[in-house]
Amino acid sequence: MKSLSYLNKYLFKYKWRLILGLLFTVFSNYFAVKMPLYVKDVLDEFINDTSSYQVENALLLALKIGLIYISFSLGKGFFLFLVRQTIIVASRFIEYDLKNEIYSHYQKLNVSFYKKNTTGDLMNRISEDVSKVRMYLGPGIMYSINLVVLSIMVIIQMIQINMELTLYVLIPLPIMSYLIYKVSATMNQLSTSVQKEQSMLSTIAQESFSGIRVLKSYNREKEINNKFDKSTYAYKDKSMKLVVVNALFMPTILFLIGLSTLISIYVGANMNFNNQISLGGIIAFIFYVNNLTWPFASIGWVTSIVQRAAASQERINEFLNKKDLSNKGNLDPFIFNGKIEFNNLSYTYKETEINALKNISFSVEKGETLGIIGKTGSGKSTILNLLLNLFKADSGEIKIDEKDLIKVNITEYYNICGVVPQDVFLFSDTIKNNVLFGSTKHEENESIINSCKDACIHKNIVAFPDAYDTILGERGVNLSGGQKQRLSIARALIRKPKLLLLDDCLSSVDTETEDKILHNLNRDAKNRTTIIVSHRISTIRHATKIIVLDKGEIIEKGTHQDLLTSNGFYKKLYEQQLSEDKQV
Repeated sequence: MKSLSYLNKYLFKYKWRLILGLLFTVFSNYFAVKMPLYVKDVLDEFINDTSSYQVENALLLALKIGLIYISFSLGKGFFLFLVRQTIIVASRFIEYDLKNEIYSHYQKLNVSFYKKNTTGDLMNRISEDVSKVRMYLGPGIMYSINLVVLSIMVIIQMIQINMELTLYVLIPLPIMSYLIYKVSATMNQLSTSVQKEQSMLSTIAQESFSGIRVLKSYNREKEINNKFDKSTYAYKDKSMKLVVVNALFMPTILFLIGLSTLISIYVGANMNFNNQISLGGIIAFIFYVNNLTWPFASIGWVTSIVQRAAASQERINEFLNKKDLSNKGNLDPFIFNGKIEFNNLSYTYKETEINALKNISFSVEKGETLGIIGKTGSGKSTILNLLLNLFKADSGEIKIDEKDLIKVNITEYYNICGVVPQDVFLFSDTIKNNVLFGSTKHEENESIINSCKDACIHKNIVAFPDAYDTILGERGVNLSGGQKQRLSIARALIRKPKLLLLDDCLSSVDTETEDKILHNLNRDAKNRTTIIVSHRISTIRHATKIIVLDKGEIIEKGTHQDLLTSNGFYKKLYEQQLSEDKQV
């Protein structure tokens, strides 16, 4: 239950609904408790009736009892409805708040967190785990309150009828409590195991659907099916173990409740023979024992709910307690004048211990374009990730207009950036909305079209039947690689960024289209700072400055002409790519 204490703040937030729920539970059970007492009094009165009109009285009695029972049942049902409208509704509100809190926290976590955790697991914790927590907050709390309130009210009435018989009837209940206590630990372990396997299932399904084209291209459906079957079997096996434990509760509880009923009849009959209790009192005891059947029978179910919720909340807390938060800098107003500086920057990936960057130093001013080129794995993209504050450098510093990046208002800093990542991500929405995703304000259609023209994607868009209203499939599945990249460039350009970061975003574009896009970018280059990462020299050859990376170090720097005359790595790469272009 320790993990569930995290939810106390939400219980306090909706305390008035829960208090009303408690009151309505008392009112509902008041009618339930008074019904057997009324039957007892009427039955005793009828038995003691020695008049000659017993048959007529019996008919009137049956009618009277029926009407009163219906009235009491309506009263009980009405307040039970109110109980559900308070406690169950409160649980839905808490579910809503908790999902929003988890999602908001996910947004604050840095990129390294997402490198360590799978999407399926993240989704499972915000959906399946929260749903199980809601069951504790709703039915779990409601039935627990009902059990306590009804038990107290029933036991008080039973004691008032006969103390001795009450003690006999309640003998099986401590045995029931002991059994529940012993099984709870096992249920908690099994619940945690089931939830972990559920996350694995979600991960396999999510990856299969996202990578369906690769899966089909390599004809690996059978292997993935086997992997999924293995996971579903493990989930079923663990779930069945939990089901077996749950299944033991109901028969055991019903047996103990039935034992209490037998005790009521046997001991009560002996007491009635000795005039210690009336026949109506025995009937009332049987009613009361039956009234306790479901509340006590629900103990096993509620215990299962609580244990599952505790296991789920522990998994949720594991992420909510993560401190890998992205640095948001300060809240001071931020004005970008265009200068960026890297001073002796080094970075090592914690997961692989690869030294991505070693003592990197360079600067770029407003109106300049910096080209970064190098082999795969040389650290090109890492520079942009550090510049976007996605990672924290091991040593050295990044300065924005002479101010340390970690002290800059990151929210406003992002607003001046236009980023085109290497891994293009498009949403399952219209082309227009995908472009507008990059905008921080309302844009006219003219701005959208101009951005797409600059990215050389406008002609492709208007060729679609629905033009800019064309719905893209997941991740832009109905577009080619080059079209995705150009649409992503249009998304960055529409925000008119003061800092434009292009991460190898022209790799799927032919050289002719590439030249047009670069020409369009150069038109407004003097009003912004541009950094282009590429593995193709044709993309960065017109850059104001070029740095060449190899194994995380700058091995050459200068203009395109300077680097060609230096007869180093850059010139060899240029000749190699030139030769490949001629062969094509």
